[in-house]
Amino acid sequence: MDVISLQDVTKVYTHYAHGVDRLLELMTHRARHQSFTALHPITLNIAQGQVVGIVGNNGAGKSTLLKLVAKTLRPDDGICEIRGRVAALLELGAGFHPEMTGHENVYLYSTMMGLKPEEIDRVYDDIVAFSGIEDFMEQSVKTYSSGMFMRLAFAVATCVEPDILIIDEALSVGDGAFARKSFKRIMDFKESGKTILFCSHALYQVEAICDRVIWLDNGQVKQDGNPAEVISVYNEFIVSGGEQVKKSQPALAEVSTNITSKAVESGTARITEITVTVDGVLAPVLDAVSLQSELCITMAYASDLQLPTPTFGLLITGTDGRVISSAGTRHDGLNIQRHVDGEAKMRVMFTHLPLLKGEYWIDVYLLCENAIHVYDSALAVATLKVKQKGLEQGIVSLPRQWEQI
Repeated sequence: MDVISLQDVTKVYTHYAHGVDRLLELMTHRARHQSFTALHPITLNIAQGQVVGIVGNNGAGKSTLLKLVAKTLRPDDGICEIRGRVAALLELGAGFHPEMTGHENVYLYSTMMGLKPEEIDRVYDDIVAFSGIEDFMEQSVKTYSSGMFMRLAFAVATCVEPDILIIDEALSVGDGAFARKSFKRIMDFKESGKTILFCSHALYQVEAICDRVIWLDNGQVKQDGNPAEVISVYNEFIVSGGEQVKKSQPALAEVSTNITSKAVESGTARITEITVTVDGVLAPVLDAVSLQSELCITMAYASDLQLPTPTFGLLITGTDGRVISSAGTRHDGLNIQRHVDGEAKMRVMFTHLPLLKGEYWIDVYLLCENAIHVYDSALAVATLKVKQKGLEQGIVSLPRQWEQI
């Protein structure tokens, strides 16, 4: 059964240069505004239990589409039918009143989501317990830190047992232990068969959790289908447009200097060491020879032992942002053995480095046991400058064998 059905839905935004122009337009019947079509006629049907990723450049119409499904916007034309209760993690806390207490805002926000007072009564204790701010519920939310505000808003949005969950960008909300807890709640929704719309620029996460991906471009559906296929084509599109180029590149020495303590908070994990060498040489910028040099990356972390064992992942990227290759302990089937203090250390080696001439950067990630939620990351921890002998073209040298027949 389809729980989301959009038939030829359009949305156009109008802009008036001056407030009086709106009145003059009504009086003269002459247009005095500029219009922007955020969504051209779009038809979509999403079945119950589907996890659908929404990708696209800024301004592609993603947020407009999500707001239409969340019913915070109305279409200018077409039919938009939504079946079931919707919880939207779009602008968390947008319905909160700063002068009201946390307690009062729970009832206000929940009422806006369609709950009756008796239904809110049943879930109130669960909302407070999940948010972890029991001691502050009778204070006005204007006194809350941004983290407290986010915790309460997320707890309300997800404790109402929605049929459809809409997530804009943040798969995990908050920081530290709460980020892990919020991530687990969203994954629980997926496992229980809820319909989820997930909009994000984190394409790895989109591909990992979604069973369908929709690519929007200029308010139209560019492609809709298998996550791996759509993400692959979309990746080529954004790389060709140069939109993933990194802005800054910290030196390895700076990264290492910042890692001074192995202490971790409850429910968290963090990187404690990264060392990148080529042929035994340690430096922020490393010279390598294609098919000859050995690249070695050593990584360590500290973690709360109550967490499932975290995993490591790394990316080798071009300076244009294109992902050249990746590696991960979970993908490679390695079971990391932690010490009794929650620490672990791993090393990965690339012998006879197959990269051809060029400049590459290395990113390191500390991930959850399923390699989706990111506990910690260190981007561009080293630069590889690869030289080669001969005129072989491309990015990598593939192993091969010739024979005459």
